[in-house]
Amino acid sequence: MPPDDLFTDAAEPLDEAPPSPGHRSCPVRDVLNRLGDKWSTLILVTLSQGPQRFNALARAVPDISRRMLTETLRHLERDGLIWREVTPSTPPSVRYGLTPLGTSLMPSLTELIDWAERQQPEVVAARVRFDRRMANR
Repeated sequence: MPPDDLFTDAAEPLDEAPPSPGHRSCPVRDVLNRLGDKWSTLILVTLSQGPQRFNALARAVPDISRRMLTETLRHLERDGLIWREVTPSTPPSVRYGLTPLGTSLMPSLTELIDWAERQQPEVVAARVRFDRRMANR
């Protein structure tokens, strides 16, 4: 059973209670929404190897469209995880890299990636067991 301090008094105003993991302003949900999309983690891992130009990122992240790469880079830049540097030239040269905030995320993200790779066989086996149970209903 969870500790009593996880529950708030019903008379307590909602705006004074700390956000729960299910609350839309929860920082965990906010970060996981960004990292859980299809491309952000791949882009961050690629940029952890050093700054990259747009075309190098497009080659490094398989199957991403130019439009989706642009959109994902904008989201990551907006969240402060990457920087964008434009060098005036013809055509303009654009490079992307991790900000200090993005760099600070990498140890946790790397640990999550390592966990997923180690546990993937167990996850697949659990799915198979579940699907069999559901099929036998």
